[in-house]
Amino acid sequence: MLEGNRVSRISVRGFAVASATAVTAVGSVVGVASGSVAQNNNDAEATAADTTLLADIPEGQQAQVQSASLTQQADAQAIAADTSAKKDAEEAARKAAAETAIAKKAAAEKAAKEAKERIEAKAAASRDSARDDSSSFPVQSSYTVAQVQAIARQIVPAGQFQCFSNIVDHESTWNYQAVNASSGAYGLVQALPAGKMASAGADWQTNPATQIKWGLNYMNQRYGSPCDAWTYWQANGNY
Repeated sequence: MLEGNRVSRISVRGFAVASATAVTAVGSVVGVASGSVAQNNNDAEATAADTTLLADIPEGQQAQVQSASLTQQADAQAIAADTSAKKDAEEAARKAAAETAIAKKAAAEKAAKEAKERIEAKAAASRDSARDDSSSFPVQSSYTVAQVQAIARQIVPAGQFQCFSNIVDHESTWNYQAVNASSGAYGLVQALPAGKMASAGADWQTNPATQIKWGLNYMNQRYGSPCDAWTYWQANGNY
């Protein structure tokens, strides 16, 4: 009996220790403790503070917390991806708009240039047609220097007229019937041989318009322009 009573007391004591331990553990979670148990509770809290948050969550709820955390992360990543995609799309749209504007500007400038060139070509063709038609100048039995110069202004381009005039001044002083006694050079531009002017018209001997047309063509073909011919004349005394 004594031995039996001893076992019982040991068992009871063991149960009491186990119970105290259980209470301490529970107290550390729910915050309920008193007396000596409070000291144990403090130790338990210090230990719990070192554990992870997930360990403090009931096991049955851990999966839900993990799922919610993953969902949150996925949402944040999706928002970041949407923002990045939107930014890329806006940048691409701006770039495309800029390229389109540049292309349209270039096309407009090209069209304007081509239109201007067509207008200028048409005007030049019209002027050339008028210049090539000697019949547009009334044929007279004689011409004054002023009349000859007026004809020349209608045939020679304005930017080249002064150079053309300089050459004629030195070659014939605007006398369309001038003859060089020693060489036989003839006319306003002193063509040599004189008969070369027939390529511009059969009336080359009496029509200053024919002589001017031939002289302009000669200067353009041989020197590039009347001004280039005048530059050569100044350096050489002839052309």
